[in-house]
Amino acid sequence: MHIKSKLPGAGTTIFTVMSTLATQHKAINLGQGFPDFPMSEELIGLVNKAMKNDYNQYSPMPGWPPLKEAIAEKIDFLYHASLDPESEITITPGGTYAIYSALTAILHSGDEVIVFEPAYDSYIPNIEINGAIAIPINLVYPDYKIDWAAVKNAISPKTKAIIINSPHNPTGSVIVEEDILQLKKIVAGTNIFIISDEVYEHLIFDDIPHQSILRYPELLQRSFVCFSFGKVYNCTGWKLGYCVAPAELTKEFRKVHQFNCFSCHTPTQVALSQFLKTRDAYLSLSSFMQQKRDYFKTLMRETKFTMHESYGSYFICGTYERISEENDKDFAIRLTKEAGVATIPVSVFYQNGKDDKVLRFCFSKKNETLEGAVEKLRKV
Repeated sequence: MHIKSKLPGAGTTIFTVMSTLATQHKAINLGQGFPDFPMSEELIGLVNKAMKNDYNQYSPMPGWPPLKEAIAEKIDFLYHASLDPESEITITPGGTYAIYSALTAILHSGDEVIVFEPAYDSYIPNIEINGAIAIPINLVYPDYKIDWAAVKNAISPKTKAIIINSPHNPTGSVIVEEDILQLKKIVAGTNIFIISDEVYEHLIFDDIPHQSILRYPELLQRSFVCFSFGKVYNCTGWKLGYCVAPAELTKEFRKVHQFNCFSCHTPTQVALSQFLKTRDAYLSLSSFMQQKRDYFKTLMRETKFTMHESYGSYFICGTYERISEENDKDFAIRLTKEAGVATIPVSVFYQNGKDDKVLRFCFSKKNETLEGAVEKLRKV
């Protein structure tokens, strides 16, 4: 039997490759974006309690109602947006699933989607598996800002959507108010949808306000806004998130969702519906993770790497021009094997493999993990 692949260019993701190498060579893994420190004991206790109280069967397809209500309260508190939790919020098994479901709901063969590169690796496969075409636009190196003139020039009658991501994976750049103004101008009077990947909404640093699409009603009316509980509460393995969209868009989103996952893990939803009311748990996250970013940057001054700025996410990028002229993939592999530190080469986040000789480092780790990694990198 033979399958005609819908993703003929796709192979094993770089995250799997580098993590496997890290395991084989007993390297410190600063590649894949996950914390290695404990999550909240209180939240773990609430999940355990929910299980013992027999919240172990299917939850409603759109999500556990008290959780959706708690999310709506949070959104109103943070962004002053009033939402109907019943018709505008859907619980999903992770943020990536929410992005896939949104794209699947709107895309038809031949549609075009504007994607900013370097881009999170699921975007383009999600577009292509739906028969649509990704239109990549490079963020302006080295600050990774959006070139809005290039966006305007890329708009065509086939443009169905624009994907934005702030704070940005892999670079740590963020969208500012001027970007929102430019986005408004470009989509005004069009039928272009916006997919806004905001999974790092609480991981934004230096007192920069998060420019959520939820703040802007005229943009929200055409948007699917995707979030992740895993990134907020340091439990990426839970794979739980949600999508916010106007009722008519949510209706189509749920048509995809109900025939795919249908419903998400009930005990976790029950626990989160209570834990979300503890605002400090998410409000304190930015300062906590900023301390880790700052500590890692300070440590890295002892190495020959040149670190870029990071204003959000788990990640910071760095160049190695003072060390090697190798391409970033070869250097990242050699760094794992010989130095014992795994990173991610940023060229893999470009469709054409654009290589600025930049590596992505994950700093959402225990201090001793960061110290151990830098001790090895000092010798490179």
